[in-house]
Amino acid sequence: MKATTQTREKWLCLDIPSMDYEEARRLQLELVEARHRGESTSDIVLLLEHPPVFTLGRRGERAHVIVSESFLNDRGIPLIHVERGGDVTYHGPGQLVCYLLVNLRTNHWPVVDFVCALEEIMIRTAGEWGIASERNSVNRGAWVGMSKIGSVGIAVRRGISFHGFALNVNNSLEPFSWINPCGL
Repeated sequence: MKATTQTREKWLCLDIPSMDYEEARRLQLELVEARHRGESTSDIVLLLEHPPVFTLGRRGERAHVIVSESFLNDRGIPLIHVERGGDVTYHGPGQLVCYLLVNLRTNHWPVVDFVCALEEIMIRTAGEWGIASERNSVNRGAWVGMSKIGSVGIAVRRGISFHGFALNVNNSLEPFSWINPCGL
């Protein structure tokens, strides 16, 4: 019997302390395009935090932002429409954001399986810190009881994923009271 070895491309991981949301989004789009053009063959993980920002995904409704635009403006918190899946969410200091730029085609990842893997990363990470979390049939993400501890929202362009997940670690939960998170 002949043994076979499978070669895997190396992943690049960039640990960025804090980055403006729009800047991180532009970086993701540039990396997706570079990957599509064949200028890069590595899958990339960006780990970072954002200054306070609300984002509305493709299904996002402004009605799920409970506070007024002037309320957000007074606090310097932008509301940005983006191409990821999902509805409205909040990002801010103390929240771990993980953007995964992965060629789903070459890695043979169906989108649903990839999203499940991102949920599993959050669940296992929380478990390492003694926090029992799980999936919930109500909505994607990681849950502790009926409280959501982590959200998933991705986009795929020409087979390459971007956006990713956000895990609440040591962040203020007050901004979540200003929205109807994920349309729930």
